[in-house]
Amino acid sequence: MDRRLLGLFGGLALLALVGLGVGPTRIEAWFAANSVVLRQAMVTGLLIGGVYGLVAMGLTLIFGVLDIINFAHGALLTVGMYLTFLLYDRFGVDPYLAVPLVGAALFLFGGLVQRLIIHPARNAPPHNQLLLTLGLALFIENALLVAFTATPRAIRLPYERDPIGIGPLVVDFPLRIWGTTITLPKLAAFVFALLLTGALSLLLQHTDLGKAIRATAQDRVGARLVGVDIHRIHLVTFGLGTACVGAAAALVLPFLSVDPQVGNTFNITAFVIVVLGGMGSIPGALLGGLLIGLTQELSVVFAPGSTKLLGVFLVFILALLFRPQGLLGRRL
Repeated sequence: MDRRLLGLFGGLALLALVGLGVGPTRIEAWFAANSVVLRQAMVTGLLIGGVYGLVAMGLTLIFGVLDIINFAHGALLTVGMYLTFLLYDRFGVDPYLAVPLVGAALFLFGGLVQRLIIHPARNAPPHNQLLLTLGLALFIENALLVAFTATPRAIRLPYERDPIGIGPLVVDFPLRIWGTTITLPKLAAFVFALLLTGALSLLLQHTDLGKAIRATAQDRVGARLVGVDIHRIHLVTFGLGTACVGAAAALVLPFLSVDPQVGNTFNITAFVIVVLGGMGSIPGALLGGLLIGLTQELSVVFAPGSTKLLGVFLVFILALLFRPQGLLGRRL
């Protein structure tokens, strides 16, 4: 059935192109004329997608272990961005040096939220838990609005266009490779996101804490019977999820401005990535982040004037229709 539907959609698309007079020659000419734009969109999409994957990892980790849909995830990212801004503006702390600081601060804040707000509602119906996290998101957004007003804040790294020495090699930013431009903030965010993803995977796969987290995700009752402290694991897992979003917040601030509602877009994107990659799958979150990053940038190329979320929602609908369990649809 899926193949028939895909064939039907493909046939309709081909008929639409023929009806519009868009033959193979014109399509080939369009791609040739826009090859540089397409390459730039693909590079930018992959770089941004790595950060999206890191944000979604925190969300899928919380869902996979606590079985809670955390609508406050984007608001927590906003908190991390404001914290990074304050560290840079008041104390001169470089955003990349602030990654562990903001991650640790969000870990503690996330643990506090889990213990005081999420934990008391652990046995409530799912819709009550969902509304609870939505209310928490609204509270955080309005608290930030009172504290910082609606004025967007941004930082500019003084060295983002300077030559950077890496051993005997000197790299001059922005990089220009095959007609594409790669800026230092986006490249650094992508590299940091991959490193943090690898560190989280190692923690989950090769440490006692990680094994306890995976055991809790797979069978909560069985994990309790073998001596795992479920409540402690829930607290640590929620803290790790918010630490991921805190690290992502520090990484995106050098190329994005922050306002009290900036987390909403990340929230929507993260939920799409979690569904696309597979609920509870860490590798799926990274893969989904890269695919959604590509989709966002390419959708603007193929549909000028449209919002970047247009392509994201299209991918979301197709994923629900043809692969509802996600690309790597298995739990932790």
